[in-house]
Amino acid sequence: MKITKMASFAVFFCTCFIITTGLLNAEKVFKVGDELGWQEPGQNSSAVYTQWATRNRFQVGDSLSFEYKNDSVIEVDKWGYYHCDGSKPIVAFNNGHGVFKLDRPGPFYYISGTPNHCMGGQRLLIEVMGLHHHSPLTATPPAGQLAPSPQPSSGVFVSVTLGSLSTLLMGTLIALLWCSP
Repeated sequence: MKITKMASFAVFFCTCFIITTGLLNAEKVFKVGDELGWQEPGQNSSAVYTQWATRNRFQVGDSLSFEYKNDSVIEVDKWGYYHCDGSKPIVAFNNGHGVFKLDRPGPFYYISGTPNHCMGGQRLLIEVMGLHHHSPLTATPPAGQLAPSPQPSSGVFVSVTLGSLSTLLMGTLIALLWCSP
């Protein structure tokens, strides 16, 4: 009877471990700008995409989905981002919907391909986190341009790694098996 109970606990915890591992490694698709989508920001909201990026955490394997009308989206290098220059695109979409796979850690730069939209704030810089990377990229604009002030945060960053989670589950399993009658 004791072996059957122990086997049930082992199967239960292995199942929980597999499900949790899958959830932690799930790839996400982020709709850029949420309800706003990808469009030129209004006069008083030029930092809307910067603020959107700071509210999200991007991992390798995630994707960015840009939805827009009468516009385009261009992935550019750092220079193209800060100078609103799409003349040397890495990837460009102008069909109303573009999806970019985040395939490496580090910065990714996007601008609108519509003249003057980028200068009006329709550009996005994101930092894709690698393994054990806990802080977002702090970009510095070129001389003569001021960056928006960061928004205060009341959130607490909690890091859960696969190793800490597996240690917790294994410890719980051992404790339950040790204490079971």
